[in-house]
Amino acid sequence: MAHTMRVCYLALVFIIMSLLVKGKIDVCKRGDVTVKPSYEISLGSAVNISCSLKPKQGCSPHSGTNKLILYQRNRTIKLQDGDSLSTQVSGLPLGTTLFLCKLTCGGGVEIRICGAEISVGVVPEQPQNLSCIQKGERGTVACTWDRGRDTHLYTTYILQLNGPNNSTWQKQCNHCHHLDLGINLTPESPESSYVAMVTAVNNLGSASFTFPFTFMDIVMPLPPWDIKIKFGNASVSRCSLQWRDEDKVLLNRLRYRPRNSRSWNMVNTTNAKGRHDFLDLKPFTEYEFQISSKLHPNKSIWSDWSEALRIQTPEEEPTGTLDVWYMKQNIDYNRQQISLYWKNLSVSEARGKILHYQVTLLEVAGGKATLQNITEYTSWTWVIPRTKKWAVAVSAVNSKGSSWPTRINITDLCEAELLVPGQVSAHSEGMDNIMVTWESPGKAAPAVQQYVVEWRALHPGVVMQPPVNWLRSPPDNMSALISENIKPYICYEIRVHALSGGQGGCDSTRGNSKHKAPLSGPYINAITEENGSIFISWDEIPAQEQMGCILHYRIYWKERDSNSQPQLCEIPYKFPPNSHPIDSLQPRVTYVLWMTALTADGESAPGKKREFYLQGKVNWSTFVAPSICIGIIMVGIFSVHYTRQKVFVLLSALRPQWCSRQIPDPANSSWATTYPIMEEKTQLHVDRILTDWPTSEEPEPLVISEVLHQVAPVVRHPLRPKWPEKGRGVQGHHPSEEDSASSPPHPRALTAEKGQLVDLYKVLGSRGPHSRPGNPASPLMVLPVDYLPTHEGYLPSNIDYLPSREAPITDPLEELEPQHISLSIFPPSSLHPLTSCGERLTLDRLKMGCSSLML
Repeated sequence: MAHTMRVCYLALVFIIMSLLVKGKIDVCKRGDVTVKPSYEISLGSAVNISCSLKPKQGCSPHSGTNKLILYQRNRTIKLQDGDSLSTQVSGLPLGTTLFLCKLTCGGGVEIRICGAEISVGVVPEQPQNLSCIQKGERGTVACTWDRGRDTHLYTTYILQLNGPNNSTWQKQCNHCHHLDLGINLTPESPESSYVAMVTAVNNLGSASFTFPFTFMDIVMPLPPWDIKIKFGNASVSRCSLQWRDEDKVLLNRLRYRPRNSRSWNMVNTTNAKGRHDFLDLKPFTEYEFQISSKLHPNKSIWSDWSEALRIQTPEEEPTGTLDVWYMKQNIDYNRQQISLYWKNLSVSEARGKILHYQVTLLEVAGGKATLQNITEYTSWTWVIPRTKKWAVAVSAVNSKGSSWPTRINITDLCEAELLVPGQVSAHSEGMDNIMVTWESPGKAAPAVQQYVVEWRALHPGVVMQPPVNWLRSPPDNMSALISENIKPYICYEIRVHALSGGQGGCDSTRGNSKHKAPLSGPYINAITEENGSIFISWDEIPAQEQMGCILHYRIYWKERDSNSQPQLCEIPYKFPPNSHPIDSLQPRVTYVLWMTALTADGESAPGKKREFYLQGKVNWSTFVAPSICIGIIMVGIFSVHYTRQKVFVLLSALRPQWCSRQIPDPANSSWATTYPIMEEKTQLHVDRILTDWPTSEEPEPLVISEVLHQVAPVVRHPLRPKWPEKGRGVQGHHPSEEDSASSPPHPRALTAEKGQLVDLYKVLGSRGPHSRPGNPASPLMVLPVDYLPTHEGYLPSNIDYLPSREAPITDPLEELEPQHISLSIFPPSSLHPLTSCGERLTLDRLKMGCSSLML
């Protein structure tokens, strides 16, 4: 099977080669193209090109005559009828140019006859900078040269080495500039002479260059190897670099540098024998070492640099002191919180890995250490009493020891008003820098020992505030460029301290390196009303949306569903934000409110809108003054006797039935059953009529049968009615002399001036339906024994005892009496006749007006 596959493969190769040969032959089967003097010519030379048809390869007799066309890079340069064509061409460019001959028989179809490529070039230049090197004692000789300009022709370079005793070595290559002869020169005769020659050859000419040398001139040692370093007693002060070299090496050069440095430190040594001691290396620093070798001080070639050795030197005790800063905040009247911050030591100062920091708290008075603490961070916070003076010492510790402690006294850094710097300002200096400027503190400027510029990013609403940054500036400098931890679109609180001894004064400002309009407005979280004004509280904009330092807030408001422009007020920024009052709103109106924030670059988009309905407040001043005026007027009016009387009469007529006080039932009174029944005709005195109503508690009402069917309710006139004439009793009841002697005065003596209710227990009267005030035909009857007695009158229980209404008597003074006023704001249903109550009457249904009986 394998044999069969092999046979098929060989057959396929044969077929392909046959086709290629056939194609090669077929390219010029109709004719030939010849070039004279050569296919390769020098720049500027002319060349003759001829094209001829082979026998019987022209056009057929019936298709027309032969016409030959010569093309140069698809451009026609010659057209001729016949079997051959010849032309001279000049001015060809450097490189290769293709010429093509074609045949046409008149039909427009062109048939390829043959073609030729003509190369134009130059004579080779003499090679330059020929050098030969033998790497190591057992290496081979290799030479390198510069070829010069390109010849644009096929060029061969021949390297030949001639040595002692007519020894010759030769090797060649095409278009090359380096050749390895593959021979080794031994150091047995280091001063033996050798000559190397390189020759460049093409069809236009040749050029050569020679280089004489000795063995010591071309030999280059191998780079040192097996490099290592040792530290005696783990100390950087005793450092030894060791390596291995070839036997005949005489010179060495060493270079080393810290890994983060770009420049090298160079050291040359003679007869080092593979060892060198360093005395200037820094502790806890990573170094890079390389070594090169040479066989002869004046001859020979330096070896290549060895592979780099990278190693870190041992640690040493830290040097220098920490840069410590602090902040103090009072918690209450007896305690204060101090926050210490310090910067890392530089690598040269730390001289090792800092394991931790040691913080010591001391009392200034006694100098006794109160507290010692260890922390791995660059900050420390503690609460201490405010009643004592304190100092703090901080030092850095590595595996070899600790640095000198930095001691500071805890004081109020902004206490001294005379040391307050003036005109503190900040402005941007690029994307990541802020320039801070200030003025000296006036007369106290000579006492200033240094300035400290402190800054911290403002992150409202964040519990863990970012650490503080600071830098120190000499007393004669009034500006500082801060760049540490500065980012664009972040607002920073910047404070400048002027320090003098144990005192200090400070002033602050805000700044940013780059800013633009905030991304959003503040969110109104609460709207409260107080004394007719509203107080607006809002949440601070998130730090990532502030886009720089906020300069102002704006509060907008307008009535809901209103198309008018909103009103606004502008508030300077302060942190933390507080409520802001607005007094210009109208009560009982629904308002829409929102807020925006402004930076130096513009205004933010509106925050979330909120609606609020203002209730308003009672403005007592608008009521007090009119009330006082009305009171004064009323006092003046009621001081007139006649006016007061008329007002009381009007009020008596307007007072509704339910306004009267409840009348107790006399049937439940023991006094009513034991009082002797008397018949008398008397006139009630005014002072007895105007007595007050009893205030005794009323027991369960007693139901009394009542036979009066039609009695119209009447508002009695304040004038007292006349009693029945003497001697006209009822049912044989005769008044006594005592009763006659107690006859009341003139009827008009009873008036409504007193404004008091008549005691129903004393007077109970009845009138006919046609009775009028002051009519003597409507007397007050004195009732017999079968009537319920009262102190001065009786309730009738029989309709026959009521006076007749058939013969009314006209009072001559009736025309002169004031008429009854029938005014009421109450419906007539409140004055129904007694008969509407049915045949039973209870005394609790009796009501009294201010001066007359009302049923």
